[in-house]
Amino acid sequence: MGSPLLEKSKVFALEVIKVCNFIRGSKKEAVLTNQLVRSGTSVGANIREAFYAHGRADFVAKLQIALKECSESEYWLELLIESGYYGDRSILEQCVEIKKLLISSINTAKKNAGNAHL
Repeated sequence: MGSPLLEKSKVFALEVIKVCNFIRGSKKEAVLTNQLVRSGTSVGANIREAFYAHGRADFVAKLQIALKECSESEYWLELLIESGYYGDRSILEQCVEIKKLLISSINTAKKNAGNAHL
């Protein structure tokens, strides 16, 4: 079994795709959904890249990019939900959970990098 972060980010990406397809089909909205698909699928892609990083600094950098994309996705989801285009907040909760995992992973990696000099 793989990393929970890898698994959760892939499930999130698939959910983002489904939600955006639903909104495009039912509400005919494309601007926000295009942005969300881009950032929402990028989260997992950057996490996957991090697992093949060239050292700890590269690992942390890739996770930080994933965190930025996750935060952007959170913003687009908030707009879609608060504007009435989408009503199910569970995808936003998934996004926040991944954001928390990313922050924790980044902090752990940075802490471990600091201990490597001991």
